[in-house]
Order: sequence, then C-alpha cells, then structure tokens
Amino acid sequence: MHVSRWMIMAGVLALSFCLGGLSPALAGPATESVRGTIDEVLKILNDKELKAPAKQEDRRQRLEKVVAARFDYSEMSRRSLGAQWNQLSDKDKQEFVDLFRTLLTNTYADRVETYSGEGVQYLNERTEKEYAEVRTKVLSGKTEIPMDYRLMNKSNDWHVYDVVVDGVSLVNNYRGQFSKILHTSSYSDLVDQLRKKSEKIKAP
Repeated sequence: MHVSRWMIMAGVLALSFCLGGLSPALAGPATESVRGTIDEVLKILNDKELKAPAKQEDRRQRLEKVVAARFDYSEMSRRSLGAQWNQLSDKDKQEFVDLFRTLLTNTYADRVETYSGEGVQYLNERTEKEYAEVRTKVLSGKTEIPMDYRLMNKSNDWHVYDVVVDGVSLVNNYRGQFSKILHTSSYSDLVDQLRKKSEKIKAP
C-alpha cells in the first residue's frame, strides 16, 4: 500500500515541541491533550539512556505506548474501512484494528528515528459537543505545513481519530486505498495484505 506524504508528516505528532501560538489561558482541553502527549514524547526522545543502541527497541515501545494512548485506533479503523466495518464480527474488527495499528505505529517509529528538531505552533481550537479540531502548523526549516488533529471526547478525555496534513485527511487517504482493494478484490485480500505488512514489520 502506498505511504503518502501525510503519513510521513503524521509522525510529527510523536516528535514535536511547542513554539508558541495559543497561550495556556486560551488553549482548550483538546489542545492541552495534544500538547500533553507531545510533552511525554519529548521526555522519551531527550532521555540520554534511551538513546543508546541497546535501548532502541525499548525507546520505540515507549513512544508507541504514548501515541497509542492519544490515538483511537478503533475509531480510525472504523472510519477508514467504511461500510465494510459493519459487516465484520467483533473478532474480525479486533484483528483489523490490530493490523492497522501496527501499520501506523511503525510509521511513527520510523519518523521518530529521523527527529531533527521540528516544531509545532498551536493556532486555534474548535469544539462542538464531543468533537474538537486542534489546528497547528508544523515548522521545519523554512517550510510551514498545516496539520490539524480531529478528536473525540470519550470517558472524559480527548482522543485523535483523524489527522489532516496540508488539507489531506489520514482517514480519507486510507479509506480510498481500502475501498479500491475492496472494489477490485475482497475484504480477505485486504486483510491478507495487511497481515503481510504486519509480519514484515515485526520480523527481526
């Protein structure tokens, strides 16, 4: 499956730091949730002990755990798969979520390994009932890339269900790829492709 530009930039969630923007007094709870995750990631990235080659796997696992706590992989999977989701058994749904999560977290981990001090500026937050969108701007050298996080409030906490990079939605991007496979082949073929990718990622 094609890994597009947004997928590379989505990893910035796992390696960004605040350069300004909304003041703490103006930032809403959704913004603070995103900022809190970024702070946790920075702590791991700046841990000198975890920078040792022997600690690489431990470092990755810690980073993935922090990002997973903020990302709602089940909701992302449901939205990316579309109507096919409702036809799956609970067991099949869980398998799909696990495979999709492996694909995403591996991309984050690879992106983190190339961390070079990119920054994020928080612009504003829009909230409507249990939904929110946190608008940010990624600053890397002379480049500025709009990146918006879409979140849902579940159990009194905000969880990311989509990332929009320079106008391109993560969920819509994958939904287009998955739909193409479903229309030309079958759900079994889609899962087989995801399994092969997952096995390749997990192989030593």
